[in-house]
Amino acid sequence: MNIPTEPIGSIPRPAALLAAMQAGAAQNDLDAAFDAAVRDTIRLFEATGSPVITDGEQSKPSFATYPVAGLGGLVPGGVTIPFADGHTRQLPKVSKGPFRYCAYADGYLKAAKKYAKVPVKQAVISASALSLLYPQEGVPGYPREAFIKDLLGEHEADIRRCLAAGAHSVQVDFTEARLSLKLDPSGGLLKSFVALNNSVLERFSAEERKRIGVHTCPGGDQDSTHSADVDYAGLLPTLFELKAGRFYIALAGEKDRLRVLKAIKAHAKGDQTIFVGVTDPICAKVETAEEVRGRVLEAARFIAPGRLGTTDDCGFSPFADDASTSRDTAFAKVRARLEGTRLAGLELG
Repeated sequence: MNIPTEPIGSIPRPAALLAAMQAGAAQNDLDAAFDAAVRDTIRLFEATGSPVITDGEQSKPSFATYPVAGLGGLVPGGVTIPFADGHTRQLPKVSKGPFRYCAYADGYLKAAKKYAKVPVKQAVISASALSLLYPQEGVPGYPREAFIKDLLGEHEADIRRCLAAGAHSVQVDFTEARLSLKLDPSGGLLKSFVALNNSVLERFSAEERKRIGVHTCPGGDQDSTHSADVDYAGLLPTLFELKAGRFYIALAGEKDRLRVLKAIKAHAKGDQTIFVGVTDPICAKVETAEEVRGRVLEAARFIAPGRLGTTDDCGFSPFADDASTSRDTAFAKVRARLEGTRLAGLELG
């Protein structure tokens, strides 16, 4: 049988692009470097035989902040996200309204489709992640209710533009889901995040939602995570309340995959396709095709093969300055995912 398989998003940037970004190259030179990196990433992706690819997020400043890069009305000092190895990432915060995106993800998609010969998926950041830009102290003359209304409209537009531009699927990055349980173990914050995201997903038809997915992971960055110590069992029942047709769930890096798979079986709904992570971008070791095959067959014991897909646990370089994984390693893991998924499909078929 044919088991669908898709990447999550980011691929490490080539050295020439990183050098241009770090040197503060002129915009024309930077745009040329972005274009060359996208073209090369698509060439390498297609060479693996991947049925669905991404642009590797080569020109995104990060998976989370691409809509607001260069936006006026933002100031430093927003929410800080700590990682297990001690490094942090800090979001900016809104200082005035109205809130508007500076860039929509369909721009990246259209640039990729100029070169791609196979279907291209597109990742977008969740509304719940961007809701963290609004400061707890509020913004004079711009109440939170007005910000949320603006945010939901922009997030809907981001997804809609990608669907209209011909995305194979649109993946909503919801990496803050697991982190929310670390910040609020009661689950109240997670439920508010799911409600916020659903208020956008409900604006799409059932047919459109088949092409919209949600990605959850423990937040990989620089070979570290922000919430791998949070139990999936507390996340999954609420996660599957999201009105999306696809779920991309980091699994390869989990210490107890069977426990997670049992929770998926218990809580996933019958019309949801589950893409399980079978390669771990945090781990330097490249999985073998046989290891991947075993993970797929393991998942098939809990998820009906007709609803099962495979993916990578997370992007390989979600922030532009993350060079902890090489391009060669990333594509080696992609090849292992593809071959292992193929082998599992033959056995299941």
